[in-house]
Amino acid sequence: MSQTPEILWQPSQEQIERTRLHDYMRWLARHKGLEFADYHALWEWSVHSLEAFWESIWQYFDVQAAVSYERVLDGYDMPGAKWFEGSRLNLASQLFRFHAEEPERPAIIARSELRLLTTLSWGELKRQVSQLAQALRRLGVQPGDRVVAYLPNLPETVVAFFACASIGAIWSSCSPDMGTRSVVDRFRQIDPKVLIAVDGYRYGGKDFDRRGVVEQLRAELPTLQHVVLLPYLDPAARLPGAHLWTDLLQGEAEIVIEQLPFDHPLWVVYSSGTTGLPKPIVHGHGGVLLETLKGHALHMDLGPDDRFMWFTTTGWIMWNSQIGGLLVGSTICLYDGNPGHPDLETLWRFAGETAMTFFGAGAAYFLNCKKADIEPGKIADLSRLRAVGFTGSPLPEEGFQWLSDKLGRHVLIAGSSGGTDVAAAFVGSCPILPLYAGEMQCRGLGLAVYAMDDAGNPLEDEVGELVVTKPMPSMPLFFWNDPDGKRYRESYFEMYPGWWRHGDWLRITPRGGAIIYGRSDTTINRHGIRMGTSEIYRVVEEFPEVLDSLVVDLEFLGRESFMPLFVVLREGVELDEALAERIKNAIRTQLSARHVPNEVIAVPEVPRTLTGKKMELPIKKLLLGMPLDQVANPDAMANPHSLDWYIDYAARRAKQPA
Repeated sequence: MSQTPEILWQPSQEQIERTRLHDYMRWLARHKGLEFADYHALWEWSVHSLEAFWESIWQYFDVQAAVSYERVLDGYDMPGAKWFEGSRLNLASQLFRFHAEEPERPAIIARSELRLLTTLSWGELKRQVSQLAQALRRLGVQPGDRVVAYLPNLPETVVAFFACASIGAIWSSCSPDMGTRSVVDRFRQIDPKVLIAVDGYRYGGKDFDRRGVVEQLRAELPTLQHVVLLPYLDPAARLPGAHLWTDLLQGEAEIVIEQLPFDHPLWVVYSSGTTGLPKPIVHGHGGVLLETLKGHALHMDLGPDDRFMWFTTTGWIMWNSQIGGLLVGSTICLYDGNPGHPDLETLWRFAGETAMTFFGAGAAYFLNCKKADIEPGKIADLSRLRAVGFTGSPLPEEGFQWLSDKLGRHVLIAGSSGGTDVAAAFVGSCPILPLYAGEMQCRGLGLAVYAMDDAGNPLEDEVGELVVTKPMPSMPLFFWNDPDGKRYRESYFEMYPGWWRHGDWLRITPRGGAIIYGRSDTTINRHGIRMGTSEIYRVVEEFPEVLDSLVVDLEFLGRESFMPLFVVLREGVELDEALAERIKNAIRTQLSARHVPNEVIAVPEVPRTLTGKKMELPIKKLLLGMPLDQVANPDAMANPHSLDWYIDYAARRAKQPA
């Protein structure tokens, strides 16, 4: 489709030989008699010999299990494939395998807008997890009970998660910036026994008291038996009838870890919830553990000497991924607050003061840094930084180039794309492959990921649907309250029966790399030519006058489609005819004459979900005449007030003649 892009990063042979992936390949040669010429040969084996591959992951990482498995996989049916049946284990066991001889070594380094830099050692982490698990047991929490958290990205949240996991309780979390209705819509579906919540939080220099929300949650979650309050905004905060966090962390306690079936539920996570009730997605202990070990150690090359951050809130699957760093012995670095307060240099300063080695964030954060002309290397000492990760939305080639220019060619740009749905990255980074500008380096080991046409034929160097043709250990066990699996099957298996269709546009490049072009359900198909919206954004948002943009194609029955392009402009910039024409011409010349918008329209904001995704499909449905309550859940949005402009615009369009 295009010329070979520039190589931005190339590992030396010495670097390759120091990677955990290279060590794994040597292990395969020694223990299995398997040798592979390169990563791509290894990937081919991993998906064509699925059971042998995943068994090798279990063995290489020496997964601790009270009872071993009877077989690796019962068959290739999706959904419903059973992995490592007969085994009994617990993800939390993996946490306590590291640094026993160095209990004072940092496990968590944290900073927030309310707290200065704090450190929680491995020894203290173990002590607090043990204490809280014992306290939760005293409150009656048993395996299978749901414990829900309304907590920020704090060390206490990590402690609470591992305490629940050690018991076999099922965890679910929402960020305290989420509104009451959004949280109730999630938690009420799973009938929780215990709620752990903060009194409030600080974001962007402003304080937000959430005690009223916690009281509403208590009133609207009828199965709750206990509330635990973590005073965070105000150390003196109390709630009538609630247990205090500090009261539960008392006395000495030995860690007791419940041994559970491989597919015992670990947590419930949720779809974005932009329409209808969010899907409560259940993942299991074993699948998450294996996928985390493989992804964090082999693909991101994380280990006991790393300091790992992925900037996130507790309502995004990247929080779950971030705490996974502990499962490979890394120190995790948590930041809670607004990454743009007091300026966009905040996270870079945090990276410097923690001696961070791996810095992860949403692609939008790095693009905002680029627009603001941030100079990371002049802000902080980033000499230990070896990789930056991005996900959440596609990063255009210009974003790759900016990161490479500002951080140096020695820093790997470790992009990944996966999903809440599978708690894994379908495509991502590889420490033994070169990095090409604009591409993620590879498909994940053991993941049979392909770009498919509508008929289910694999495509080479063409854009198609992202499809997974064989089971993954971390695929959802089920959706909560979906007893016959109907909603689960409809979500992923309707278009290609027996195969997982994720809903992203994917191209596998001739180099074996991967490019994501955005969501396939909002892709614009004009005159038979399909284009991902991210391609249009790449061109439009290169204009210095444009801060953000949103494009939808309104396909009216019996009428020509109408494609408006909404743009958020810099302060002081007006959208005159000249600027609109320059934008249209750029799309015409750089992309396609068929994808020139019918109209360019200035807007105050682009609506986004809590995880920062542009709400293309909800806005498209709204402008096609669907009522707001069927289109978007304001409580599941980062900026719900932004909808007002589009509601008014939809009403004005509805009055126009056909």
